[in-house]
Amino acid sequence: MNDVLVGRALAKRFGQTVALGGVDIAVRAGEAVAIMGPSGSGKSTLLHCLAGIMKPDGGEVHLLGRRIDALGERKRSALRRTRFGFVFQFGQLLPELPAEENVALPLMLGGVPRTQAVRQAREWFGPLGLHSMESRRPGELSGGQAQRVAIARALVTRPAVVFADEPTGALDQQTGQETMRLLVEATKHNDASLIVVTHDPNVAAWCDRTVEVRDGRLLVSGAYA
Repeated sequence: MNDVLVGRALAKRFGQTVALGGVDIAVRAGEAVAIMGPSGSGKSTLLHCLAGIMKPDGGEVHLLGRRIDALGERKRSALRRTRFGFVFQFGQLLPELPAEENVALPLMLGGVPRTQAVRQAREWFGPLGLHSMESRRPGELSGGQAQRVAIARALVTRPAVVFADEPTGALDQQTGQETMRLLVEATKHNDASLIVVTHDPNVAAWCDRTVEVRDGRLLVSGAYA
């Protein structure tokens, strides 16, 4: 078995609303999985539970055979810094920091000295087509460039899993396609699994597999799993 991340019978409610109704999902090593569904279907809630951002009300999440949903917030936060990487719709780069320090930030938060962290961060700029942009601040980057910096930041700790929540939602179609190509290629090259939440079938097409969420449950071949 080479499952890296497994969710079993995941359930989550917000008041009377059922966000997740007992979801089972497994992601293999190096696999890119797209989670699709309309707004309010539960796909972002599923990502947040798998990533340890929120605790499910029921079920379990296992990373590399270790249960993580039962961990306290401090341990889950450390896990998100070291074993997970994140790419969000708007990048969420810190505007006051140059690109290289934005990429190095997860390393520095983990205790790596700044000089070493920045040196490691710079190694990502060439492969992601960001030559000579190390000193630029987010306001000096295009949307596509900023997302590539966000991809570098997600991968700099060599995570087991990268989570991307609508990573092309703020980009034009051509830039979005190029961003997805780089994201998928970079994660696979670094032996990381990738989970992409999207409503765009063109984005999902870059992944190895697509699962669909409707009303808090997974659809398999048009039927609820």
